[in-house]
Amino acid sequence: MTGSTEAGKTGRLSAAGTGNLHENVLNAIGTDIVSGALETGAVIRAEELRTRYEVSLSVVREVVRVLESLGMVRPVRRLGLVILAMEDWTILDPLVVRWRMAVSPARMLRSLTELRVAIEPEAAGLAAAHARPDQAEEIMGLAARMRTAGRNGDVEAFLAADAAFHRAVLISGGNELFASFDTVVAEILTGRTEAGLMPRFPHPDALQWHFDVADAIGGQERDRAREAMAKIVARAYNEMAPVWEGELREG
Repeated sequence: MTGSTEAGKTGRLSAAGTGNLHENVLNAIGTDIVSGALETGAVIRAEELRTRYEVSLSVVREVVRVLESLGMVRPVRRLGLVILAMEDWTILDPLVVRWRMAVSPARMLRSLTELRVAIEPEAAGLAAAHARPDQAEEIMGLAARMRTAGRNGDVEAFLAADAAFHRAVLISGGNELFASFDTVVAEILTGRTEAGLMPRFPHPDALQWHFDVADAIGGQERDRAREAMAKIVARAYNEMAPVWEGELREG
């Protein structure tokens, strides 16, 4: 089975966007795989991709190497590239998260937010137990930046500070697996903002809870840090829940 002509049209349109040629083609093919325009089990040759996206074979080979590293395609000698199922993908890689967010934002936001609810309170508890003084100071500074940006209605500055705050908490606990979740949280926050689900002026409670997390980390109060972070992610979940109401689950 080969990739569809319609998928190729989608790819050419995507490749015409902003960014360099390699990124455009990678995003186009990755999105086509995620959306099902390139179906699981389909086989497509590099020459077909070269023609479809009107690029050189060297660009195609570079893109294929990335997609192979993500578990999205598998080269088969004398056959071509086999499109793999989601079960084979590196599902939490930021590229895959971004493509899935573009194709099915409601479902992706639900899955990622449920993961946040499970992970971030414990990460905050670990940060309270293990953060260095300079890390605790950074987290408090980021909470202050969030409050300033939130009160000024500066959505872009708030998003940057919010992502940096959660990244710092995840990293400062000293658990490398939690730390690797930082880019995923950034994608969640970006997706929420781009979907218009982040108010221009954040609720005062949410701003205070970030200060509570920072203060608890600085004071090495593990339970308090965990509880404050649980309030943050629970509020985020409840605010977004109407978006994914009725969405089917994977599997």
